[in-house]
Amino acid sequence: MARILMKGNEAIAEAAIQAGCRYFFGYPITPQNQIPEYMSRRMPEVGGTFLQAESEVSAINMVYGAAGAGARVMTSSSSPGISLKQEGISYIACAELPCVIVNMVRSGPGLGGILPSQGDYFQSVKGGGHGDYRLIVYAPSSVQEAADCVMEAFEASDYYRVPALVLGDGMIGQMMEPVEFKQPKKRQLPEKTWAAKGYDGTRERAIINSLYIEAEEMSAVNKRMQGVYREIEKNETQYEQFMMDDADICIVAYGTTSRIARNAITNARKELGIKAGLIRPITIWPFPSQPIREAAKQVKAFLTVEMSTGQMVEDVRLAVNGARPVSFFGTTGGVIPTPNQIIEKLKEIKEGM
Repeated sequence: MARILMKGNEAIAEAAIQAGCRYFFGYPITPQNQIPEYMSRRMPEVGGTFLQAESEVSAINMVYGAAGAGARVMTSSSSPGISLKQEGISYIACAELPCVIVNMVRSGPGLGGILPSQGDYFQSVKGGGHGDYRLIVYAPSSVQEAADCVMEAFEASDYYRVPALVLGDGMIGQMMEPVEFKQPKKRQLPEKTWAAKGYDGTRERAIINSLYIEAEEMSAVNKRMQGVYREIEKNETQYEQFMMDDADICIVAYGTTSRIARNAITNARKELGIKAGLIRPITIWPFPSQPIREAAKQVKAFLTVEMSTGQMVEDVRLAVNGARPVSFFGTTGGVIPTPNQIIEKLKEIKEGM
């Protein structure tokens, strides 16, 4: 299949369509606006439905309805809009419904700015709404990987009946790169007998619900969901390693920040002889704790780099569990870190080893 030069947001939308998404509900907010714009044009061409809701709250509840009927459905937004969707996401998670949510992160807190950030990590991986729930969270670092993750998100979400989130940022959404729409590995998906799509008397009525009054019943739902999450941790953790074979310092970075970190590693090795390497989480939940623990047996120090004040660094420290020092370098407000800034931090760590 030919590669096509596409903007990240448009590639995400096309990947969803090619993955079988036929319902999209959203509301405009920068820097993800090209996703609903693209969907508004393409959905009618494939027999799908695009609807711009009156608010983000309405959009996520429309997703709840379509998911409950067994449809492949997606919504997208940027940080403040995702915050508004959190109650609905929690309901969807408790109802054990599959859907895909895209967050092209902008700076915050508050209304913030429209420049890229990674300040939504906590919201994404810790369950941004109420209750004990998780999302499968993909953090692509390129336009190609963003398209791949969207396709995979639909498959994984359907398989586990857990909402999936694709977490990008303004850079991934706005940059243009060649992309090939490759079909993901198809899973053996069970029939959606749970879907509420009309009662014909031949089977039990499908009831979509997230309200459980009895404590024992609510507890049983939570235990079942936690069992699914353990299976996801066992089967769906994804990461990439770069120049880790002989590394003394391990950088942990995800998304577009990891691309900058790779340049810093290459330059630090070439110009300063600093043996740095990279572990890049592709899924930030489930988080690749095990490879980081294994790296702690080899390297002398870790450096977490994020476009935030420090969020993923907490999961890195939990994985390392005190075996090695974990340093942090971050930028905020839409400021993008440079390779030279990361190299300066590597030099500082090297001098202290």
